[in-house]
Amino acid sequence: MTSVITLLTDYGLEDGYVAACHGVIAGIAPQARVIDVCHLVPPGDVRRGAAILAQTVPYLPRGVHVGAVDPGTGGGRRAVAVEAGGRVFVGPDNGLLSWAVRASGGARSAYEIRNEAHFLHPVSPTFPGRDVFAPVAGRLWGGLDPAELGPAVPLDRLVTLPEPTSQLRDGSVEGEVVSVDRYGNTQLSIAAGDLRALGVEVGDTLGVWLGRRRLSLPYRETYAAVPPGELVAFADSAGLVAIAVNSGDAAQRLGLPPGAHVRLSPTH
Repeated sequence: MTSVITLLTDYGLEDGYVAACHGVIAGIAPQARVIDVCHLVPPGDVRRGAAILAQTVPYLPRGVHVGAVDPGTGGGRRAVAVEAGGRVFVGPDNGLLSWAVRASGGARSAYEIRNEAHFLHPVSPTFPGRDVFAPVAGRLWGGLDPAELGPAVPLDRLVTLPEPTSQLRDGSVEGEVVSVDRYGNTQLSIAAGDLRALGVEVGDTLGVWLGRRRLSLPYRETYAAVPPGELVAFADSAGLVAIAVNSGDAAQRLGLPPGAHVRLSPTH
């Protein structure tokens, strides 16, 4: 369980926030290997952070996984440590960790992080990543029992984000935009298997409904299968359908923010 510590934040790379977290961990657990999952989550975008963490965690060694994306920082939101699948997830109880916990088999136990003996002092009310999450992660890596962090939290009281949904009906599949990456590729909640169930194969053309708009898009293996500037649909590395523009920004061109409704259907 204690092979690595991972960090996911919206701190960006222009300031010293990430380095401060690394420094705190190094001071407590100098032998720990720290993996940076992402520090460019859009500021306060809990849903995007949750998607990145959940889709990355299956490829990470078991360890302590810290998430720090919280538009409510400083507002009294509780911090939690959640055990799931031989991992410990540390972060704010705002749903950020919930999809990764589910991807790890579901929560086995959870504790509110209250024991200030494990914090960095003085504690800044605006930087829990440095003063709470980082030192706690270092101590968990070193063998601290999560139960030492504070009182148990009933699992049904943990904040969870609504799971992205998709639904097959009437010869089509409906879903939503889960997230938009830095290239403007729009990942849908629709699995590639849903398209196969409709008889859609790579090389076919998809009917795509975006509200009242209807498009016909080629369904290919990758965005590079179409000329630069052209739209394309494909199954991404998470096995979900994505819409992209080769060498362009599909989210901007189509006006598709996270949560936007999308319907796909075969055209044959």
